[in-house]
Amino acid sequence: MSTNTLFLAWQDQEASRQWFPVGRLDADTENSEYRFRYVGGAARAAREANFHPLVGFPDWDWDYRSPELFPVFKNRVLSPKRPDFEEYLRALDLTGNADPIAMLAVNGGRRMTDTLEVFPHLQKNEDGSFVCRFFLHGWRHASKAAQERIDSLQSREKLNVAVELTNPQTVLAVQIQTTDYHMIGWAPRYLVDDLAQAMAESQGEYRASVVRVNPVPAPASQRVLAQLSSRWENHRPMSGPDYQPLVGE
Repeated sequence: MSTNTLFLAWQDQEASRQWFPVGRLDADTENSEYRFRYVGGAARAAREANFHPLVGFPDWDWDYRSPELFPVFKNRVLSPKRPDFEEYLRALDLTGNADPIAMLAVNGGRRMTDTLEVFPHLQKNEDGSFVCRFFLHGWRHASKAAQERIDSLQSREKLNVAVELTNPQTVLAVQIQTTDYHMIGWAPRYLVDDLAQAMAESQGEYRASVVRVNPVPAPASQRVLAQLSSRWENHRPMSGPDYQPLVGE
């Protein structure tokens, strides 16, 4: 069985602006087996930010299973029937045989109509290394000079990574900078704890680079695709209480 795991994140837009992991999707696309469960972050979001169960998943303690991808995820990828589907895949740096799970792992499943995003389970290799890709968050808040610098970014161009301890929104954040020190955005908030832990444990063994820059009319949320690699000595990514399913093994 080849199962891939994605997490569903929800943002509290009413007060804290905090992101919570709220659900876990385990997908075996070869055998058409899909499983969704709420995780500990959903219970915390309910206590702290008035999060309610999602349409289609009304019960906190239910192990949802289906032979098809659940609509809340399926509706977050472009249909192959669309004439712009090939361009959509190029924007994600994917090939024509990519399945919806691969697309969601890169595009984040962002929609203007809700406060949900999708992100992949970070995988730790036997030697402690890992690689992850993500679209930069917050680049529109960068300076005018930094936004102009984004226009000149090239594929495979090296980037700098820095931990920010005084972010006004989240306190802890991971900044992405060009090598000439233009701050061009941030790593997604729901990856920050694990990425910061890697930077603390890896003793400088981390690398970041540009995968591709998507010009207009690509969505603003898919402007700069970056890749970061590093390693953990002892840390187990996404293993805390927020990521533990509320039901089932």
